[in-house]
Amino acid sequence: MQIDSADLAAFQAGMRRRYSDDEILAELKGSATRLGRSPTMREFERDRGARIHPQTVIDRFGTWNTAKRLAGLRPRRFATREELLAELRMLGEELGRPPTGGDLQRRRATMPSKSLYWHIFGSLRNALREAGFDVPLGEERLERAVEDGAALARRLRRLPRFTDWAAERKRNHRLPSEWQVYRLAGGRRGAWTTFQYLVRSRLVEDGAEVAADGRVSVPRRRSRARPAGRDRTAALRGRARRGAALP
Repeated sequence: MQIDSADLAAFQAGMRRRYSDDEILAELKGSATRLGRSPTMREFERDRGARIHPQTVIDRFGTWNTAKRLAGLRPRRFATREELLAELRMLGEELGRPPTGGDLQRRRATMPSKSLYWHIFGSLRNALREAGFDVPLGEERLERAVEDGAALARRLRRLPRFTDWAAERKRNHRLPSEWQVYRLAGGRRGAWTTFQYLVRSRLVEDGAEVAADGRVSVPRRRSRARPAGRDRTAALRGRARRGAALP
């Protein structure tokens, strides 16, 4: 069977133009909405709500990822290191704070996945630091958590429980999660009580009174100066490891 190449090209062009560029991009957006994330070619092909084949998308726009970018979706693969960092910076500007893994999950239709950041940078925290965000590490993270725990205890008038922290973080996403605090305090049985001990010690240093049941009486003013934060937390952790009584 002979094929007239010019006639074939004209036929193919006509078939491709059955859908406009905007209609194809709308199909991609619709699939992302249904899936809850930016679709791969295989996911798009299996999406029963999609009216076109992924090859049609590629024929029109050259590559799958080019089409997804034009549709306002982010490629889940093959993004460059700088593109990934730029996405974090843009999201950070929108949120007014460093993005979290939860933020990426909630925007999975338009943002690269947290697993991709782990694969490229080793962790999301490493990626955030490389993107220019102030992300504390190690003792500095624990120091901040203890300060936040002391502030929460003053407001609650008692040492914060695990559930108190979880509820507070829903209001303040700047805080680490309750599980992150748990791991910072040792990540073993009794870790949260160890964190409460560190918070209690910080409150006592500030002149507060902490009863055996964890109730906190806050003074009107701090009674004495405090040593540097990181050194104080390290000292408190040492006391906790030596078996100091916990509240």
